[in-house]
Amino acid sequence: MLGVALVALPFVSNDFIAYQIALFLIYGIATQGVALCWGRLGFLPLGHALFFGLGAYLAGGTLKAAQQQPGWYAALPLALLLPAALAYLTARLVFARSHRSGPFFSLITLAMTMLGFLAAQQWSAVTGGFNGMADIPELPGTERYSTFYWVVAACALCTTLLLGGLLRRPLGLLWSALAQNEERLQLFGYATDRIKAVAFALSAMLAALAGLLFAMHQGIVTPLTMGFVLSTEFVIWAAVGGKASPLGALLGAVFVGYASSELRDHFAYWEVLVGAIFIVVVRFLPQGLAGLASLMVLGRRDEPLQAEHPRMPASPVRMPEGEVSLAFEQVASSQGGVRILDGLDFDLRGGGLRCVIGPNGAGKTSAFNVMTGRLPLRAGRILLDGEDISGATAWRVARRGVGRKLQIPSVFPGLSVSQNLDVALWAGRLRPAASLRREALGWDSPLRGELLDLFPALARQLHAPAGSLSQGERQALEFIMTMLPQPRLVLLDEPCAGLSPGETHHMIDAIKIATHRLGAAALVIEHDISAVASIGGEVYVLHQGKLLARGPLAHIQADPAVRAVYAGARK
Repeated sequence: MLGVALVALPFVSNDFIAYQIALFLIYGIATQGVALCWGRLGFLPLGHALFFGLGAYLAGGTLKAAQQQPGWYAALPLALLLPAALAYLTARLVFARSHRSGPFFSLITLAMTMLGFLAAQQWSAVTGGFNGMADIPELPGTERYSTFYWVVAACALCTTLLLGGLLRRPLGLLWSALAQNEERLQLFGYATDRIKAVAFALSAMLAALAGLLFAMHQGIVTPLTMGFVLSTEFVIWAAVGGKASPLGALLGAVFVGYASSELRDHFAYWEVLVGAIFIVVVRFLPQGLAGLASLMVLGRRDEPLQAEHPRMPASPVRMPEGEVSLAFEQVASSQGGVRILDGLDFDLRGGGLRCVIGPNGAGKTSAFNVMTGRLPLRAGRILLDGEDISGATAWRVARRGVGRKLQIPSVFPGLSVSQNLDVALWAGRLRPAASLRREALGWDSPLRGELLDLFPALARQLHAPAGSLSQGERQALEFIMTMLPQPRLVLLDEPCAGLSPGETHHMIDAIKIATHRLGAAALVIEHDISAVASIGGEVYVLHQGKLLARGPLAHIQADPAVRAVYAGARK
């Protein structure tokens, strides 16, 4: 439909309207970049005009140089690549520190565009200063007020199809998962800072492409092209059109831009009206105009979460080989002046089940948190297979073969159960090239089917959103997700919490089957002694951040120190 509309426009209007629409299509391409980051990955860039302006200035300078030496045309791709490289480096620097850096990222990009605006004003020898870079020639073979429209329309169609295609591939599903639960992705071994950096680089490239087209379309580039106002307009257009839809973002820019140009000539308070439209759309149409159109066409809000794909064996997981070993050596951690772990010492070697027990506040979950990067390590060290992983990020620990199930079930609520399992199955298997192909959407493993058979209620809801599941079903889903990457060491934090006796029985069976099948070692935090007895294996008792006792359950139950902790010492 978009292609038909773009082709028909010049024939049902005049050259001037086509010229105007071309300008708003250019803005729409840049808006698609904002929508990609904001609507699909969950972080908002407030300085996208910086990359738009960089693309425009670089393209303008290249085109002017090419008038004298045609060989300069070969440098035009740099107008896209340099802004993309700047965006990638910026995102890596910001997001490498913490996955909660979204607000700081927005402020940093805002500051960058303000600096870019000042630089464009002051660097008059290159940019032309406040008056701008003028006399930029047209693209050879085109004319600004007629044929160049087709170049812009073709680019807008291509970017829309490109983004739409990516969203229907594994990479698009990973983007959605990241926006909903980035920490869960990291615990699977995904380097989320790199995923976000690549996405931001792609969005910056779209903005730079729009800037390149703008320079050819307008023939002049001024500092306003990388100012805060234009950056804000990109955000508004994305919100109005639909930040989750590439087509919606494009149409939002065209609709608001063209409506503003018409209202400007006929309505003195046109900016107030545009602001009111923005407020109404954001308040009552969170999916924007694209969501409204979808609702009108489909007659309902909920679209199918996932289409069926033929199932095929997944590629193998790359994990370290050999017997797993883990050692905590005098590990200490504190927060807010409170000593959480106080010289914790313990070790394990080889596969099998082991339980970790202790009163509330003993440091059980904290030990897992320190190991997976959720809590800072203040002293001591943690060795995995003889290698020091102290202070390693969650995704690096996961790539060493460590799987973790959190105390509160952690899933991707907006994805279907099947999609949650797909994201988990790809961990350690999905290479960058495979993330761009549909085949991975059909990957399967025998372990997936075997574990689903133990939870029939979950198996019947594969296409239901994970957010609609009960507590027990979420526990089961997260456990299966934790096991699908085939970890060598599994950290299970109260997997039976909130389960009925029957569900607890199924969960313990699943833990035994999965760990035996993988030859993995498992540390299970559990409070229910009957569940500990059913799980079997060695028991570790923690108290006040230290290892109090270890051994078979019968030995632990008879230990006076343990009995004193649980029952209270006698004076």
